[in-house]
Parts: sequence; structure tokens; C-alpha cells
Amino acid sequence: MNPPSPERHRSGAESVLNSPVPASPQSWMIGGTLLVSLLLWYSVWFSQGSQQSILYGLGILLGYSLFHARFGFTSAFRQFLSVGQGVGIRAHMLMLAVACTLFAPILATGTGFFGVNPAPSLAPLGTSVVAGAFIFGIGMQLGGGCASGTLYALGGGRSSAFITLLAFIAGSVIGAWHWDFWVNQTPSLPPVSLAETTGWGYGGAWMAQMILFAAVAGITWAIARKRRPPIRKPLPTAQGWIRIFRGSWPLWVAAIALAVLNAATLLTQGKPWGITSAFALWGSKAALALGIDVTQWAYWSGDRANALHAPVLADSTSVMNFGIILGAALASAAGGTFILRRIPIKTLLASVIGGLLMGYGARLAYGCNIGAYFSGVASFSLHGWLWMVMALIGSMVGLYLRPFFGMSNPKPDDSVC
Repeated sequence: MNPPSPERHRSGAESVLNSPVPASPQSWMIGGTLLVSLLLWYSVWFSQGSQQSILYGLGILLGYSLFHARFGFTSAFRQFLSVGQGVGIRAHMLMLAVACTLFAPILATGTGFFGVNPAPSLAPLGTSVVAGAFIFGIGMQLGGGCASGTLYALGGGRSSAFITLLAFIAGSVIGAWHWDFWVNQTPSLPPVSLAETTGWGYGGAWMAQMILFAAVAGITWAIARKRRPPIRKPLPTAQGWIRIFRGSWPLWVAAIALAVLNAATLLTQGKPWGITSAFALWGSKAALALGIDVTQWAYWSGDRANALHAPVLADSTSVMNFGIILGAALASAAGGTFILRRIPIKTLLASVIGGLLMGYGARLAYGCNIGAYFSGVASFSLHGWLWMVMALIGSMVGLYLRPFFGMSNPKPDDSVC
């Protein structure tokens, strides 16, 4: 007797997500999401002004873009390490190439909107980055998504993403608690900017990074020719102009969109896109409300201390995170894919462990796949490349652990991955 087809065991959400044609738009969800989005936009604009409301809008566009292409960092690492499928990694290189091209003149001139002086995302090359990115790599393979992936999966209706986010926040608080040890009491080298530290300038640094992007893309092509990996799983799609609002976007479109939106973020708030600092803030505010004096932690000294006592909507990273969730929810509803489902106990456990590891690792590494990797490399900071390497190594460990939690990895004989 032949074993049952895997297709028969897919949940409703998986069947919709893997269908070649998107389901009907969910009008009730679209209407509700639009209403919540507008109410929150009004609250941001009324209490914080136009700058924050623009950042909120950019967050919505980021969430919409991430969901439409299912633009992943976790899946890209997993597919490349498991079977040599480098489509996702090449999309990263395109995104970074466009971002660097846009960041270079912005950072060179130091002129942005609202009177801000755009600054790069630079961080030391230390033990904390090495350990933090490695831990994060393990966590994102267990948690089923990175920082951006957790937010857009939550907006898209994946129930386990809510558990991952709660654990992510808890891990971020623990990381903030231990931050002084990792950052100030372990070996570290100063930040290295390929533009400023080397003396190459932004033109020379741009050229060097273009060569690196091409080299990484070339390596993935060479590995793919040798290993002949399964193709990337097709996503729900639609024909014609309606594809802008429903169905999937090509990875290259999302890569360019994310790079442009990150550059717009740099111009608007004076620093590149980040995500996980808000998680540490949310969790520390909750801890403070419970009587835990987080103000004594080194992490919350200096400029960060003000954020603990300010409204959450005053924090630009928080505002953008809310926008990402709502933008993904809107895209999911437009594609008819917003379906909640029960969480198996193994998935629940993996979500908790993965979220804790990602939250802790992100604090140590000065950010996540967005703040450290994407924005770090786009800012010509060497720590962004270090983060990528260590997160890949951590992902290898994560791939080994996934089967213990009932999660599969791509196989060479799969038809898709």
C-alpha cells in the first residue's frame, strides 16, 4: 500500500499558501485591518507628529512587501545549507547591492528629512557579535522565522509566530540584563567601516561590496550547478496588475522594494531599519511595571533610559514594527491566506526556545537579520558580514535540531524546497 500523499496532510493554511492561485480576498479581514491601521496612524500622527507617522507608513509597506514575496532570511539560509538552493541568498545580495547604492550618497552627504543627520549602523567586531549571531542562527531555525519573519508571519496569521514573538521579547530582556558582560567584559575590536576606517571613501567601499556581492552570488550559482537542488516552492499568484495587491511578488521585486524602503527609513529617522531594540523596550517596560528595576542595567543607561519612560509610540522602531504586522495582515487578507490554526506541542516548544535564543542573540550582536545584517552591510560595516557568517554557522546547528521538534529540512530528492 502506498503511503498517503503529503498533500493530504497539509493544514488549510498550508494548502492556501502553496496553491498556484490565491484564494478570494477576505473582506472582513481587509476592512478590520484597514480600520485598525487608520486608527493607529491617527494616534501616531496626533501624539508624535508627521515624522513618526511616515515611519509607521514605511513599516506598513515593509510588511506588505515581506509577505507578498515571503521574503525570508531563515528559509534562505536553510535552503542553501540543506540542498544548495541559493535563490534566497542571491536575493539578499541584490537587496544589499541596491541598499548600498542608495545608502552611499545619503551617508556621504549626511543630509536627511526633518533635519536629521543620517548615520550608519556600525558596531564593534567582538565576542558579543560572534556569540549573538551564532545563537540567533540556531534560534531562527527553531522559531520558524527571523525578526522580520516573525512579525510578518504574525500579521499573516501564523499562530506559532505569536508564541515566538513573546519568547523573542523575553529573550531580549534577558539579553539586555546580560548586555554589560558581553559588550564590556569580553574581547572586542572597534567598529570597522569599509568607507571611513579603511580610507576608501564611500565610492571605494561601494565598489568593494559590489565585488563581494557578486562573489557570494557566484558561489551560490556554482554550488547549485554541482548539487542541482530542488526549485523554490512556488507561491500563490495572480495575473496582470492585480498581482500588485494579490498573489506573490518575484523575489527580486521585494529585494529592491526592501532596499528602497530601508533607504527611506534612513532619510526619515536618521538611522537604518531595525526591529529588535523595540522588543527589549517592550519587555523591559513590562518588567518595570512588575517591579523589576531595569534602570540599573547598563543597557538602559544613557540615551536609552529616556525610552523606558516615554510612550511606546514615541519609539520609531516600535511604530515601524506595528506597521509591519498590519501591512502583512493586509497583504494576507488581500490574498485570502489569513487562517489561524492550532499549534502542535513540539512546534510550541520550538517557538519558545527559538524566540528566546533570537531575543538573547540579537541583544548581544547589536541587532538581528535586519539591524545587524541588512542595515549593517548596507552601512558598509564589517560587523554585518561577521553577523551573516556566524548566523549561517548557527543555522547549521539549528538544522540538526529541527527534526527533534518535528520540523523537516529540505532534501535533495524533494521536488520543491
